[in-house]
Amino acid sequence: MKVRVPKTLLTEHVALLERVIPTRSSNPLFTYLGLSLLPDALVLFGTNGEVDLEVRLELPTEGEGRFLVPAQPFFQLVRSLPGDQVELDFGAELSLSSGSFSTRLSLAPDEGYPELFFPSPEGPAEPYSLQTLLPVEELLKALSHVRYAASNEEYRAIFRGVQLEFSERGLRSVASDGYRLALYGLPKPQPFVKKVVVPARSVDEMVRVLKGIGEGEVALALGPGVLGLATNGSQGAGTAGKGQLRMAIRLMEGEFPDYERVIPKEFPLKAAFEVEAFREALRRVSVLSDRQNHRVDLLFEEGRVLLSAEGDYGKGQEEVPVHLEGTPLTVAYNARYLLEALSPLSGQAVLLLSGSTSPSLVRPAEASPTEGYQAVVVPLRV
Repeated sequence: MKVRVPKTLLTEHVALLERVIPTRSSNPLFTYLGLSLLPDALVLFGTNGEVDLEVRLELPTEGEGRFLVPAQPFFQLVRSLPGDQVELDFGAELSLSSGSFSTRLSLAPDEGYPELFFPSPEGPAEPYSLQTLLPVEELLKALSHVRYAASNEEYRAIFRGVQLEFSERGLRSVASDGYRLALYGLPKPQPFVKKVVVPARSVDEMVRVLKGIGEGEVALALGPGVLGLATNGSQGAGTAGKGQLRMAIRLMEGEFPDYERVIPKEFPLKAAFEVEAFREALRRVSVLSDRQNHRVDLLFEEGRVLLSAEGDYGKGQEEVPVHLEGTPLTVAYNARYLLEALSPLSGQAVLLLSGSTSPSLVRPAEASPTEGYQAVVVPLRV
């Protein structure tokens, strides 16, 4: 039983699995990489108990079988192989050869390895009952633009995830840690109404997989306590497009409390600015901010905003041109939170202020209130 694989193709897909399969686990089988030989494909799969990932590479093969190989030595060897082709020959052991290099790795029986359930790109399959197609690029934005706002604190419970809301209005992603809120709206009507919360660490894996897919559409499927993702492998600009990718992610229980009430609706001051210039000035001034709350004060006046900060290292200030509509005021922010809220933006943006101590809204200058990216940042007490 053997198969030949281009090294670049194998390396690219092994890198995705390397992020999922743990080096240590309470279940030793989780530290193994699964390899299946089918009549026309090599399938690589693995799990950490929270995220399952499978990659199917369409290749001519000899024989059929399912094997488990120690993941870490396999990953390290594949990255450093000298040849352009890799030959895998399965027997009592795995014979791996490439160019002038060859080795044998021990194989483990797959008895006791958990059964992995993946969605199908063609439509719902057990245990999934709901499925939708989404543009890869938009889903990637919906996840990556809000991920920063999810909490890293254990006690934050449900806020350690990203909520996905499917409805007839479209798909919305939401993340919050209780101090800020990030949203992304995709105005594509969905065939079902559902809210699910994906663990933030699993969102990171989804983002990595989506970046490898390229263009096209991806299928998202929902089942009891699980979110599935699948692509048919016919799309994508890179070599990742040559493999069918499928994921299964364990969901968190529950949903976010009503966050709509913290999104301000009225704004006595609107400040429009060029994102890069404002962001760089904020980054420079924040170097001198207090190390505890990273406070930066913003004094809005006609045609400009004066950014200033003071801390143990001294004090500094910088002026940035802005276009103002409304009543000038002074507001203070945690500079890190404001920088992260600005991170997905480029070009022109607006900062909508509802008051000196009440929540502010950041979004692109031409954005719709219900589409694309927006973020809520709560000011510090002035």
